[in-house]
Amino acid sequence: MKVTAVYVYPIKALGGISLKGAFVGSQGILFDRRFMICKIQEDNTFKKMQHSSFPHCALFEQTLLPHGFDNNPDKCTAIQVRYHPPPASTQDGSSAPVEEDNETLQVPLHPDMATLSPVTINLHKSETKAYRMGDPYDAWFTSRFGFPVALIYIGDGRRAVLGKSLLPPPTTAPTSKGWFSTLTSLVSSSSQENPWITFTDVAPLLITSETSLHNVSDRLSEGTYMDMYKFRPNIVVNGDGEDAFAEDFWGELTFTPAPREHLPPEDRVSFSSTDTAEWNEEKEEAHQERMREREETRRKLAWKVLLTGNCGRCTSLNVDYKTGKQAEGELGTVLKKLMVDRRVDKGAKWTPVFGRYGFVEGLEEGGMVGVSVGDVVEIVKRNEERSVWDWPGLGSGA
Repeated sequence: MKVTAVYVYPIKALGGISLKGAFVGSQGILFDRRFMICKIQEDNTFKKMQHSSFPHCALFEQTLLPHGFDNNPDKCTAIQVRYHPPPASTQDGSSAPVEEDNETLQVPLHPDMATLSPVTINLHKSETKAYRMGDPYDAWFTSRFGFPVALIYIGDGRRAVLGKSLLPPPTTAPTSKGWFSTLTSLVSSSSQENPWITFTDVAPLLITSETSLHNVSDRLSEGTYMDMYKFRPNIVVNGDGEDAFAEDFWGELTFTPAPREHLPPEDRVSFSSTDTAEWNEEKEEAHQERMREREETRRKLAWKVLLTGNCGRCTSLNVDYKTGKQAEGELGTVLKKLMVDRRVDKGAKWTPVFGRYGFVEGLEEGGMVGVSVGDVVEIVKRNEERSVWDWPGLGSGA
């Protein structure tokens, strides 16, 4: 199998960012869910916002600045958020032209926590210390949602994993030191024996399969297709050679950089009519040695994900990202169609399953690995039975 898409969601609940490649630490894709937006309740507590209960979130687009991810975290300093107003309905039911909102918001990826107010965030009963960004960020979101909204930064907060079945088994030694092991100022990692999460719902990574997505689209009328971004994954694999929903039983995956199919000029072997056979053999031997070295390096960069839980789905699948409301027609009934035969988790019997949650195995403190579209994915362990959900009080991932 191969990686076909990579997504990151720096501000939880807003539109995802499609990447060609990304760095991955123990807390998932670099910058993923480091911020979240919350509705400020009348008692000044914070309520998590997500598409199922606040479909208007789908109208917010975010990008990384200054030049996108570009496989280099040092180049990213801020998140730019843009709001796309929904089309207005006229008396005859048609959509009126919409004036675009040209005022964007820039959120620093590494704000100075000393200037922020500490708050306590309870996300799926897993509490953590966090920081309120305050104005002008709160005011910008509030003006577009129409009710008080706060932008929250995870900072040095750490959420406990409450689902015992979600926890990966402890390892005695790291499997990879990873890339950029000194980037502790950009992303904090933990040992495998004591994993923690940021504002990701229940695990650092969510992995989905295109083969399963095709099955969902096949449930719809001809010419109607389900988009993968509505499932909000981090890593998408093509699922080649696998049946739909075979991932229910995937236990471990390895990710390896794709082989170099096109070599730079200095690594190409060129023979002219004046070359001797002996010279050709020497060049060929040197070429093969370089290829062996490249393959060895590629294999050393392989890393593993332990898949520990199913992702139960909610009404967020039915949201239209252009209107910020439930989609019309069949796309507004996707969750119902999946409930027919995808309620396969005994621990969350009312929610259909699509995708698997996972943890990176064995990274050292601050260690990072890389993932890119085109990387090779291998299934190294299959479970005999499906995982059983046991996060207390949470029937499904959101």
